Amino acid sequence: MFGQWPDAIARRGIVITSLNDQIPFNGFMTSEHFVVFSRNAPDALGARTVMLPYEMLASIKMTDIVKSTAYQAAGFRGELGRQ
Repeated sequence: MFGQWPDAIARRGIVITSLNDQIPFNGFMTSEHFVVFSRNAPDALGARTVMLPYEMLASIKMTDIVKSTAYQAAGFRGELGRQ
C-alpha cells in the first residue's frame, strides 16, 4: 500500500504495528525494506519520526473519508458502504 499510495488518499492516518503500537502519521517515505513515518506531534519520548520494517506493519487506519475509487486505484476491488 505504501509503495503505491494513490494521490486521492491523504498521506495521513494511523499505523498499527505487530507490537500493537498505534502511530498516527501525517506523511511517510518508503525504501525497499522500511517505511519512515512523520508525526504531527512528538510521542511520549519526544520522537517525531518512526522507521519500521514492513514486517512490523499490522494494519492501517484511515482518518479521512476515502471514496471507493481511491482504494480501487491501489488495486482493491468492490465497493465500500455509503460515503
